[in-house]
Amino acid sequence: MQWLTAILTAILQALLPALFQASRDTAEESARQPALRDRLRRRVKETWRTASRILICAAAALLVAGCGVRTVYVPDGTPVRLRETVRAAKVWILDAQGQPVKAEMDLPEGWYCLPDPGPDDLPAVGGQAGR
Repeated sequence: MQWLTAILTAILQALLPALFQASRDTAEESARQPALRDRLRRRVKETWRTASRILICAAAALLVAGCGVRTVYVPDGTPVRLRETVRAAKVWILDAQGQPVKAEMDLPEGWYCLPDPGPDDLPAVGGQAGR
């Protein structure tokens, strides 16, 4: 392990002075270049101006197009057919005594959903309509 440390120390002792000298040379060469600075600033402004126009157009296109959701009015009392399975739908079912009970189930694709007929149209226990 000592030999590895000795080799690394020798390499660093040889390279560090050369790196410091190269660093000093480049630091001394840098001088103020106002023309270069102004040219770079102008390019950045042009790029950001173009980019901001593109972003504004893209945002406007997204706002005009919306989120891709289409809403269709379904008149009250009209049944609808499910296009895809609805997982874990909260539903009411009737127990053995005919009382509504909270439940959860998957509604398969293709099933029809009907609106709640209301309390007057629910079948009573024994199959008689009305209450």
